[in-house]
Amino acid sequence: MGIGVFDHPWTSGLFADEAMLDVWSADRTLSYMCAFESSWSRALGVAGLVDAAIAEKAALAIEFASIDMPLLKSGMARDGVPIPSLVHQLKAVTDECAVHVGATSQDVMDTSLVMVLRDTSDLIATRLSLLIEALHNVEKQFGDQALMGRTRMQAATLITVRDRLLSWRLPLESHEDRLVECRTRVERVQIGGASGDRAALGDHAGVIVSHVAKSLNLTSTDKAWHAMRESIVDYASFLSLVTGSLGKLGQDVALMAQQGIDDITVSGCGGSSAMAHKQNPVLAELLITLARFNAVQVSGMHQSLVHEQERSGAAWSLEWMLLPQMAQATGRALSAALELVNNIQSLGHERPGSDKE
Repeated sequence: MGIGVFDHPWTSGLFADEAMLDVWSADRTLSYMCAFESSWSRALGVAGLVDAAIAEKAALAIEFASIDMPLLKSGMARDGVPIPSLVHQLKAVTDECAVHVGATSQDVMDTSLVMVLRDTSDLIATRLSLLIEALHNVEKQFGDQALMGRTRMQAATLITVRDRLLSWRLPLESHEDRLVECRTRVERVQIGGASGDRAALGDHAGVIVSHVAKSLNLTSTDKAWHAMRESIVDYASFLSLVTGSLGKLGQDVALMAQQGIDDITVSGCGGSSAMAHKQNPVLAELLITLARFNAVQVSGMHQSLVHEQERSGAAWSLEWMLLPQMAQATGRALSAALELVNNIQSLGHERPGSDKE
């Protein structure tokens, strides 16, 4: 039973995003770890380090292997990573000379991570597009309506609804472009071996790296990035930027929905156990919370940049604690924002002196 808000028995009702939970599930990550190992076995055969028939047999055995999760857990407790236990289990079902030879635990885990991030990016890209479209639809319906512009939360001058909507939509369009840039830096295979220099692969390193990268649909690399985590931290910063922009949207909606201001009406608001007349802007508040959550977590991700020498256990494992939570927060923020925008019933007011007045 989960104890975090994203998978807790009842707080998950507000915070959970089932699609993002599935992307970051243990089963999916394990499937990507095994995909790396099967691709690795085939690469050993292509490079001639293992007989091609033996390599193919090993790859197929890995693809159909049944992995004991409790053994991965106990192995993690002992080794600090689950890969030694995973490799032991894989070697038990096939010829061990074609399993994991020349690779290291971080190669497996980092490559599976970027495959998870690829799925994360696909989900985020889809939702950003849907949300931008929804905001366009709101603008078509209410964009010409009048709205009191407010600076420092005080009445300033009349603006249009469109003016405020642009401050919600344009950052999201920038995030679409930013995501494309992030993906080119993130979706790269990780292969370095014991100390990151690929020494165990010798002259075959280029062939193996290229084969594994191509088979997993990732970019090849000239150098392992074991201790160079800028692309991962940059991705975390992107996540925080997305939730920050959605937090601004949520903050605006919460203020606009206040009784006495009534600049916006949203269906599906939450009720109060003590005051039946209240309609609480739950989704708007959630966007603010998730923005602040990710803003806190991203500072920890920047701490994880500090890797000592060729590999750090401490800095690396800090990523495992923070990045999945940030992805969950971002997924939920996008789904909540989409629901909120689609539930807008009215926005702004008739312009003074208009024919409808």
